[in-house]
Amino acid sequence: MKSALIIGGTVVAIIAAISLWPETPVAVTTIPVQVGKVESLVSNTRSGTVQACLRSHLSLTQGGQVNQLLVQQGDTVVAGQLLMTLWNDDIKAGIAQAQAQVAIAQSNKASRCRQAEADLRDAKRLRDLRKKNMASEEQLDRSNTVADISRFACEQQDAQIQQVQAALDLQQARLAQTELRAPFAGIIAEVNGEVGEYATPSPPGVATPPAIDLINQECLYVRAPIDEVDAAQVKIGMETRVTLDAFQDQTFTGLVSRIAPYVQDLEKQARTVDVDVTLSSLPQGIDLLIGYSADIEVITASRDNVVRIPTELLLEGNKVLTVQNDAIAEVPLTLGLTNWTWSEVTAGLKAGDAVINSLDIPDLNPGIKVKITPASDSGITKDD
Repeated sequence: MKSALIIGGTVVAIIAAISLWPETPVAVTTIPVQVGKVESLVSNTRSGTVQACLRSHLSLTQGGQVNQLLVQQGDTVVAGQLLMTLWNDDIKAGIAQAQAQVAIAQSNKASRCRQAEADLRDAKRLRDLRKKNMASEEQLDRSNTVADISRFACEQQDAQIQQVQAALDLQQARLAQTELRAPFAGIIAEVNGEVGEYATPSPPGVATPPAIDLINQECLYVRAPIDEVDAAQVKIGMETRVTLDAFQDQTFTGLVSRIAPYVQDLEKQARTVDVDVTLSSLPQGIDLLIGYSADIEVITASRDNVVRIPTELLLEGNKVLTVQNDAIAEVPLTLGLTNWTWSEVTAGLKAGDAVINSLDIPDLNPGIKVKITPASDSGITKDD
């Protein structure tokens, strides 16, 4: 009995000693709240793509045997340059025939009109002679009739020339359908077809490879999808930052140039809106390739010289942990602009206040005793 009482008393004494033992403070690090820039950003939901402002998948309007292939992949061409032709000897023969008919019609006009001028002079002479009673009325009437007929024959040649000229224009239009020309200056990205092969135009609704893929690289833009929820925040002309997988250590700038007037509803994917960003001048030595993957950040709002904290330090309910009286305390905040990196604080903290940034320590709860240890790097600067 005495042994039990002794053991029980010992346990109570141990518990009492533990409860009176000073709590060991947890070592934490803090960073000072500073002032800087905060932006509101809208980012793409899936990778965007670098595209050319001018790109054309060229095809001939009719089928035929390839007679000439005047360019190859990588060639630089100018607007209007001939790229490919089909066999068209029959059409060229038709053009030569039509040109001959035009020449004949023009010659006939010159002959008829010269005759009309001569007949008109004869009629004028007879008119003068008639006034002197040296010619009969019948002769004058016959001469006037001949002059009128000659004049009509001369005028008729104009219509004849127009007719044969139209036939020539038709043959030349047919010839143009056998020739593929560059609609703008650019670089040949792809050529499909060889001399002697039969080229077939793409029928409606059937996708076939283009005869020639032509790209103008002087103007580039990025097209990227953003979530429909964010689309209303984006406006034409907003500044945008662009990053590319091919140049991970660089950031490019641009402006929003187009917002699609409809929402993409793709199966098994979130609904998105395509946004086009025209790139500003690129740094020296940077050559972008069409098809590069790209990400965009549209700056929808920006404020300078505001109180801000790293967004990663925010807890649920827009709270942060601070140290008050050597213990952890939760401080609720009122936020302004925010992004993945920074959050603007409009109430709850001021510049210079210390915020706990060692959130990886488990069980950091309000009321726990802590001691502040120097941080090796705060990770925040005024100009960041």
